[in-house]
Amino acid sequence: MGEVIKNRYEFVVLFDVENGNPNGDPDAGNMPRIDPESGYGLVTDVCLKRKIRNYVEMVKEGEEGYQIYIKENVPLNRSDKLAYKNLGIDEKKTKDLKKNDPNADGKIRDFMCSNFYDIRTFGAVMTTFVKAALNCGQVRGPVQLGFARSIDPIISQEIAITRVAITTEEDAAVKKNEMGRKSIVPYGLYRVEGYISANLARKVTGFSEDDLELLWEAIINMFEHDHSAARGKMAVRELIVFKHSKELGDCPSYRLFDAVEVKRKEEVVYPRKYQDYDVTVYEERIPDTVEVTRKN
Repeated sequence: MGEVIKNRYEFVVLFDVENGNPNGDPDAGNMPRIDPESGYGLVTDVCLKRKIRNYVEMVKEGEEGYQIYIKENVPLNRSDKLAYKNLGIDEKKTKDLKKNDPNADGKIRDFMCSNFYDIRTFGAVMTTFVKAALNCGQVRGPVQLGFARSIDPIISQEIAITRVAITTEEDAAVKKNEMGRKSIVPYGLYRVEGYISANLARKVTGFSEDDLELLWEAIINMFEHDHSAARGKMAVRELIVFKHSKELGDCPSYRLFDAVEVKRKEEVVYPRKYQDYDVTVYEERIPDTVEVTRKN
C-alpha cells in the first residue's frame, strides 16, 4: 500500500447540485438540510464519507487491504471477527487477552487498519459488545471532513408529482393515479473543507501515499456513480489541495481556507450553474512552503 504520508494537507472541495436533493434530513420529511438561521444549505460529513467509501469499494473490489468497514447491510461485528480469526484469537476467551499478550490491542488495531481502507483513512470505533466482547479498539483517522455549506442561501422547493401506477386493487377501483411530493434544490454550490494529519497517519493508521491518491480520485468522482432520482445532477467541480512541507504543517489551516474565495458574479441574481461563480485562490496569502494544486 505504499509509503506512509509525510506531509500535512488541507483541502477544499466545491460541488454542486441541480434540481436535486444533496442530503435529505430524515427529521424533516427528507427535505434538503438547511441552516434555519441563515438559509444556507448543509451536507453532512457522514454523507460525503459514504460517497467516498462507495467509490473505493467499487474500484478496489476484491483487492487486499481495501475492504470497507462501514457498509450497508453488513454488521460491524462481522468485520471485527475477521481480526480475531486471522490473529488466532478465540472471541469467547477475551477476558484475559491482555494478560496473555500485552500487545494484543495493537495487533488487532493494526490488522483492522491494514485491511480496511476507511478505517485507515477516517478511523472508527470498533468496540462491539454482543454475546462475546469483541473489541478492536478505537482509531482516530488522519482524514477528517467538516460539514459542507452552500455559498449562497438555497431554496428548498417541494414539487408535486403524479404516479399512474396504483398501489392496490381497491385504489384502482376509485382513482387513476396517485399523488406524491419531491423536495429539490433548484441549484446550489457547496463548499467543504478537509484535513489530513501525517502525524496520525504515521503513529496510528499507516495511511499511505497510495491511499492519498485514491482519496483524491474518490473525492473527484464521488458523485459519478451515485446518481439517483433525487441526485440526478451532482458533480465535484474543483478540488483545491494544500500540501505542507512537513509533517506538522507550515501554518494554521484557516489561513489556507481564507485564501480560497468563492463568490457569485455581480450580474447574477439567481445562480443556476457553476459558471455563475468566480473561484479565486489568493496565492500571495499562502506561505511559499505550501504547495497548491487545483484538480477538477
